[in-house]
Amino acid sequence: MKYLILILLAAICHFLSAQDKAYYYEIPTAPESYSATSVAARLVDGLGFRYFWATEGLNDKDLSFKPSEDARTTYETIEHIHGLTSVLLNTAEMKPSGGEEDQPDNFEDLRQATLRNIQRASEILKDPNSNLEDMPMIFQRSNGNSEYPFWNLINGPICDALWHVGQVVTFRRSSGNPLPSGVSVLTGTKRD
Repeated sequence: MKYLILILLAAICHFLSAQDKAYYYEIPTAPESYSATSVAARLVDGLGFRYFWATEGLNDKDLSFKPSEDARTTYETIEHIHGLTSVLLNTAEMKPSGGEEDQPDNFEDLRQATLRNIQRASEILKDPNSNLEDMPMIFQRSNGNSEYPFWNLINGPICDALWHVGQVVTFRRSSGNPLPSGVSVLTGTKRD
């Protein structure tokens, strides 16, 4: 009976610790089949996983680091990534981007807002009724709108965000705070 209670407690603790893991702690399960939208969603989930770990555990020293006088700081790079994910989400929601976007003014809120943008865009793309041809990337400007097909979202904001996430990883290494051990971008998992 004593062992049964111990096993039950261990199982409950394991279940609760798994529930505490944030979205993108691990990459979500891959879909059963391939479609244009499921592949786009998987690309977005890869961004979410990489962003989660690139920004996990950053401190003030990391956030203020910049490799040269002409470069952005890590925090400014994270602000830029947030803007790119806002364009991603707006496109998925079939809304134009432009004008003044509300942006959180502290790191933790900015990080969470960026992760929510990525997660929400992925959820929209995973909807079986989603169609990439119905999702043009639109920039609203005072002199008129510019519209681009979803292809440009991939090679523009999505790939740019991935590029900048790589910069955050490099910057944090340079400031003495490398990625936590056990993060595998190949499998989308974290060994504890």
